[in-house]
This record gives sequence, C-alpha cells and structure tokens, in this order.
Amino acid sequence: MILSDRDIIKALNEKKIKIYPLDIKEQVKSVCVDLKLGNEFKLFRISHKSHIDPSSDNIVDITESVYIEDGKHFIVHPNEFVLGVTKETIELSKDIAARIDGRSSLARMGIIVHSTAGRVDPGFAGKLTLEISNIGRLPVYIYPGMRFCSLVFEQISSQVEKDYKSIGKYSGFEKPMETRIHEEFKR
Repeated sequence: MILSDRDIIKALNEKKIKIYPLDIKEQVKSVCVDLKLGNEFKLFRISHKSHIDPSSDNIVDITESVYIEDGKHFIVHPNEFVLGVTKETIELSKDIAARIDGRSSLARMGIIVHSTAGRVDPGFAGKLTLEISNIGRLPVYIYPGMRFCSLVFEQISSQVEKDYKSIGKYSGFEKPMETRIHEEFKR
C-alpha cells in the first residue's frame, strides 16, 4: 500500500521515516516526498581501462569525484552516465520500503534519475545514490538543491527480519557510491 501525505507525515512524526533536512510544507506531496540533488557526483573517465569487470574492484580506478557548490551547475552531456546523491539523508524503519521516482519535468529534457535501482529497502539509512543519465540530444544543466526525484513509500506486510543495515552494501554512505558488485564474487 502506497502511503498518502497524511500517512507520510504520521510516519515522519513516529520516526518510522526520517529525512534530514526536510521542509514538510515544500517537499511532502500527495503520495511522495520530493528530494533535492546533492553537491557530489562520480564521473566515469574513459582512460587507460578498456572495460569494467564486475568481479574486480577496478571501478574505483576509473571514477572521479566532483563537488559542485550551491548556485553552480553540473552539465550532463548526451549519452553520459554519472552518479549523484541526494541532499537529504533518509532512514526507513523495518516495515517501510520506498521507490525512487524521477521527475517528468526532467525526463522531458532527457534526464533519467535512476536506471534500475529504484527500490529503497526497509532499514536503509544514508543518502541515496542517483544513477543519472542524459538520453537526450543536448547537454542539460542540473543544479545542487533543485528538486530532482521523489520517494514513494510503501507499508510492507510485516517487519523484515533481514533489514538493509544488516545485509546491504550501500547503507550509511553520504557520498555517491560506485558499484560494489565485486564483493559478490568473493563469497
């Protein structure tokens, strides 16, 4: 069941959903909470590496962190893929999940907010890494602090036994995180 604005505010008051910073009047909509784009990005350099190997941690060798100050812009070029992060830190209880939804206004310029990882599992805590692509034909400016995506919350049937804090790879981070899929090959 998707939570309504009333249920979102109730869950915020009960600390089942924690979002910092949050302006309830500005960011809570009828069935979602708008999140803002953070200041940090991870770019993929085309360099001396010929490929990305999911069984290796070589991904850190081909990414570069970039910090954009408030009021400045970041350019997402056509066919470019970058990782971004939300301004807000979120935390979900063990009985609430969420989905990241992109904004139609950005999609109409070619900006896709997440490629496939749209689910936020119960127990997640941290900033959300955003998988940002420009599928359009022109470069697009994006700005830290702009409304960039939404979280839609769902009440799940019962509390999970394995929350994201205990089994997830990306909880607790404050910066955009590259893939950690290589850890699965070491099991």
